[in-house]
Amino acid sequence: MTTTTSSEPSTALYSEDLAPVPLPARKWNTWNYAALWISMSLCIPTYMLASSLIGGGMNWWQAILTIFLGNTIVLIPMILNGRAGAKYGIPFPVFARASFGVRGANIPAMLRAIVACGWFGIQTWIGGFAIYQAARLWIPSLATLPPIFPSGWGLQTGPAICFILFWTLNMYVVWLGVDSIRRLLVFKAFFLPIAALALLFWAITAVHGGLGPILTQPARLQGPAFWTFFVPALTGMVGFWATLSLNIPDFTRYAVSQRAQIKGQAIGLPPSMTLFAFIGVVVTSATTLLYGEPIWDPVVLAGKFESRLLVTLAMIAVAISTLATNIAANIVSPANDFANLYPQKINFRTGGFITGVLGILIFPWKLIADPGGYIFTWLVGYSSLLGPIGGILIADYYLIRRQQLNVADLYSLHGAYAYTSGFNRRAIGCLLLGIVPNVPGFLATIGVISPGALPAWIISLYSYAWFVGFFISGLGYWLSFNDKKQVTYVSVDY
Repeated sequence: MTTTTSSEPSTALYSEDLAPVPLPARKWNTWNYAALWISMSLCIPTYMLASSLIGGGMNWWQAILTIFLGNTIVLIPMILNGRAGAKYGIPFPVFARASFGVRGANIPAMLRAIVACGWFGIQTWIGGFAIYQAARLWIPSLATLPPIFPSGWGLQTGPAICFILFWTLNMYVVWLGVDSIRRLLVFKAFFLPIAALALLFWAITAVHGGLGPILTQPARLQGPAFWTFFVPALTGMVGFWATLSLNIPDFTRYAVSQRAQIKGQAIGLPPSMTLFAFIGVVVTSATTLLYGEPIWDPVVLAGKFESRLLVTLAMIAVAISTLATNIAANIVSPANDFANLYPQKINFRTGGFITGVLGILIFPWKLIADPGGYIFTWLVGYSSLLGPIGGILIADYYLIRRQQLNVADLYSLHGAYAYTSGFNRRAIGCLLLGIVPNVPGFLATIGVISPGALPAWIISLYSYAWFVGFFISGLGYWLSFNDKKQVTYVSVDY
């Protein structure tokens, strides 16, 4: 086993936000992590995730099983990557330096940050559209404003105005800082469970016969058609939290123990996701019976209610809870990732503004316009990028380094993780190795190439995007080391 000496931290790699959390400051227990996941799972995209499976042709139990399996699978890398954060108190960008290099860690950090920007855009669109649904009841002309955007954008003027207004509110909260959303998070924690149960009650009472007709609806997919949809759907379920499976050290660095983060995540993630998904499935199934088509967006569904006051109150509540979730879940983590680029120049506020601009440029309204775009393009698409990163992180930390890191060298330009000018070429090469097999399928999905242009088995790899990338990159990285013991480092407290 090779040992290394501690190195002085470089100002180009170190800041208070990225520094290891000292042991006395690690106070998160089991229930803190369970509460974190319950809070993060109870959001509109989770509801839409479940509902989109119904819209795609599954029946209720097929959709619930798919969601439970996906979240159980993603829990594994979540806990594995979380161990490094709990052991050393380091955030995700610093953890990635061990495998990608102190400079190369910016590559996985930026890939993960871009995905967070996409989620920020999606949440902002949901909040803005909720405002639009309420505003158009009081200002009907908002729905008939002349188009001002190119037709290819798929963006109507009224929703666009409300989207920009809600985006501006998000940026204002970023300017105020994270502390300004504490009360909003408390409101969300109380409101969303109540709203979800209210929707469930409405679905049961609105349909004659209660849950019976809802849960006995047959699946529209049979035989090969079911499996064609199920495989990418399962990959999409894994991809839903693929971002957090990487940057979970951003949260577990505050854990009082490994047991706390492991039990808390196991208690909080699969059960809460499955329960809230069940509500989404029941309500969407009810809309099929009531309106003749599945309405998988709860904001659109609420817009069909007759009472203007009820719709307005519901949409304002959705907007406020979405605002709280957006800042907490989609700003904090990418702020760390962007800070890793220039620790001395990029702070929370700057990183938040960068996230906000990129969140618009990703055209979020098109990502969630239909179940196909939401699952096959967005969720599966970015899972093809994040799966390879997860495979490399886990292979490096568990198979190569045997869970031993030199923390001081993670902040040094001349330590064990400097590699070649700060980049680990093995990791970068294996990252590309895991991404490339999924590129043809992605191009076929978005219509750049014809599905028949390449052999069917190559195109079909995209349905397994996260799994393909995870195992190819992880295995390739592990095999690239001839003598695994020579790259194991002793643990050095920093």
